[in-house]
Amino acid sequence: METDELRREYNSAGLPESAASKNPFDQFKLWFQQAVDAKIDLPDAMTLATVSKDSIPSARIVLLRGFDERGLVFFTDYQSQKGQELAVNPHAALVFFWRELDRQIRVSGTVNTVSREESDKYFRSRPVGSQLAALASNQGEVIPNRQKLESKYMQLAETYRHKEVPLPPYWGGFRLSPDWFEFWQGRPNRLHDRLRYTQRSDEGWKIERLSP
Repeated sequence: METDELRREYNSAGLPESAASKNPFDQFKLWFQQAVDAKIDLPDAMTLATVSKDSIPSARIVLLRGFDERGLVFFTDYQSQKGQELAVNPHAALVFFWRELDRQIRVSGTVNTVSREESDKYFRSRPVGSQLAALASNQGEVIPNRQKLESKYMQLAETYRHKEVPLPPYWGGFRLSPDWFEFWQGRPNRLHDRLRYTQRSDEGWKIERLSP
């Protein structure tokens, strides 16, 4: 299959250093809000890349569920592939891509689990159906058929019909604390803007322009 016919030009405004925030979290907040305001479908969807103990990379889409200057938070099954990989290698990377704005954000850093209190607070905010699904599914585990999964879900729904669904001990949040950000803005003729923010301990963030 040829894909050259899918080629498109980028005609968006640029990202000069003079317009960029000095703090990457402020720049991230600005771009994220603009993605929300543009009504992009799933602006919180991000690719999470992890590496196994054998140095084999893997990637999947997860949803951003909060961010501040401590880092970016997502929730998952700790026993899933990503959870197990982060347990042995806590270094990971995230990518946001908003095609409608010709923008991409890359983030790399160290991942740690959030507190159980924070995980429980988010778990309580989820629809009951999603709570039951987390309890019914051991993410990534091989199962014989869908019927078994649905049967377990229905049993749990009956068990907790008038009760609070408990937070599974194997389920909770991760927070990626960034070492660096890269903000990419598509530009005409593939002369894209790329600004990288690198953490410099207590000296703040260093901003560098990268060749496209």
